[in-house]
Amino acid sequence: MALNALMNRNNAATSDTSSWWLLSIMVAACLAAVNGLGFRVDAWRAVPPAIGLALLMVAAFVGRHRGRPRLAAGATAFLQMTLFTLIGVVLAYALAARAGALWDARLAAADRALGFDWPAVFAAADRAPVGLWIGGLAYHSLTVQMVTCIVAMSAYGQFDRLRVAVAAAILSGFVTILISWWLPAMGNVFDPAHFTRLWPSIAWLEQAMIAGLRAGTWRVLDLTQLMGIVSFPSFHATLPVILAWAQRDTPGWRWVAPVWAGVTIIATPLFGGHYGVDVLGGLALAPLALAIAPRLVGSSASLCSGVAPDADLAQPARVGTNHGIG
Repeated sequence: MALNALMNRNNAATSDTSSWWLLSIMVAACLAAVNGLGFRVDAWRAVPPAIGLALLMVAAFVGRHRGRPRLAAGATAFLQMTLFTLIGVVLAYALAARAGALWDARLAAADRALGFDWPAVFAAADRAPVGLWIGGLAYHSLTVQMVTCIVAMSAYGQFDRLRVAVAAAILSGFVTILISWWLPAMGNVFDPAHFTRLWPSIAWLEQAMIAGLRAGTWRVLDLTQLMGIVSFPSFHATLPVILAWAQRDTPGWRWVAPVWAGVTIIATPLFGGHYGVDVLGGLALAPLALAIAPRLVGSSASLCSGVAPDADLAQPARVGTNHGIG
């Protein structure tokens, strides 16, 4: 119902408010999910993230009240995405601890029905060292992709589409986490010891954590080393699509972003330990989020429309009140 209220709001001007509402809903869901589970935060490890969030808040405030719209837009986007990451991962941990039976057998069966032959793919990848390095670097660069997107779009004044991209990322990420609660899985795990060059996948590295969350033995939150544990759908397939869509008119990135996104998505089953259906699910979620997000932020941007730099960049007298947190 909260999302319906957001979608019925006045669409006269874009706003960061919808993303703040989505984050608030995530916080409420997170508090409800962790209740009674005995999670505790490593206080010392929480200091660096707290400092980073404080600096982003200061930068957003300065940008808003000193007439620096690019700084305000960039800092706000970074602040929202950082909060989303922290809240979302903790929520995923809590829901994993409450999840039911694993769906790995059914997801693997769906992959076989679709023709995915992972043993053959793993063997072929093990014989392609250059491809492994390219794919591995792309997969593990998702944060870098997000950073470059925010910096580039802020620098070129594409605030409208940046707000849409952030809202779409938060919305799709929240939905991804909720789906993973209903369809929990360990992932498409393979033993890297059976190969010569193949890297250990994230799913392989996280087996003990997921088992500990489900068994009740893993309860200490290190906010400097939070890891995504969602298998289905894959957010590594969803977010690159959103970032590439956002930058399709950004000078210097309109060709780089989609290629970077494509390599990341192709590499996701191998380096994330995802099933093929995980990736297909993530790809299906991206256009849905991009269709809803413009309505949430009150934007005319759509899957096919172009977005010029915000008009108020040419009107600095109004900048300080039009861009910033909330």
